[in-house]
Amino acid sequence: MGRTAVYPGTFDPITNGHIDLIQRGLCIFDEVIVAVSNNPDKRPLFSLEERKGFIQEATRGLGEIRIDSFNSLLIQYAKEIKVNVIIRGLRAVSDFEYEYQMALMNRKLDSSIETVFMMPSEKYSFISSRLIKEVVSFGGCVKGMVPDIVEEALRGKFKKPSQEREAKALR
Repeated sequence: MGRTAVYPGTFDPITNGHIDLIQRGLCIFDEVIVAVSNNPDKRPLFSLEERKGFIQEATRGLGEIRIDSFNSLLIQYAKEIKVNVIIRGLRAVSDFEYEYQMALMNRKLDSSIETVFMMPSEKYSFISSRLIKEVVSFGGCVKGMVPDIVEEALRGKFKKPSQEREAKALR
């Protein structure tokens, strides 16, 4: 039986930084389960199915990746799927305090489940899903920061009514 890790997140949307961590995880673990949090309180831009579809498309051919979703405590989910390693990404010092607290709480809830912190490549260290959505909402370019399918979906979500009228007028 191989070593499996779970990489949880909202992935709203998945970025190239997330994909970088999945690839790094596959260098250490035989399988990585990308677990999409189904937390409606976060009010995601994309539906659960859309987010899972983006991940499926963006990770095609990378290796042993399973895409799943959960709507419970991460520790409960990890126990359900019989995984004892959680992968978490650290981009900057600002991520550390929150991730450290979560790792300690998870350890308190179940000391048999370990958290492994991984850093993305430097070229992705500033990217967050929140920042990506903000940039696109103001018409900025995120090429190379997200998979093409995500960039196209973001543009569709943030298309302004005036842009739609202009596009119709050009037809």
